[in-house]
Amino acid sequence: MKNETNQHHPKKLKGFHAHIYYDADSKVAAKALREEIGARFDVELGRWHDKPIGPHPFSSYQVSFMPTLFGDIVPWLAFNRRNLVILVHPETGDDLIDHSDYAMWLGDSAILDLQRFRERITKR
Repeated sequence: MKNETNQHHPKKLKGFHAHIYYDADSKVAAKALREEIGARFDVELGRWHDKPIGPHPFSSYQVSFMPTLFGDIVPWLAFNRRNLVILVHPETGDDLIDHSDYAMWLGDSAILDLQRFRERITKR
């Protein structure tokens, strides 16, 4: 359904993040995916986090990429994710909205801990 009155276009789309989630059983697949992403795309590969960090409920690493790459990398990730769960979200400067309203999931979705982002808003 199209509702043009509620359209929102962020003023500052800085880029996108893809968070690749894994556990002990899927870390080998996550490593292979990471290597292939790095070889195929002009991205910034973040550190490995072998435990949940920030709002993320699982071990993960981050892939940062520019908006111009979205149409190439996101479909590629959808078809080559090796059964891993991936969160893709924009970087607009509003962490709460980026990780909730604008979040896109490849594979199953997960529940993020957004409390820290909500607390930042109430402290302003």
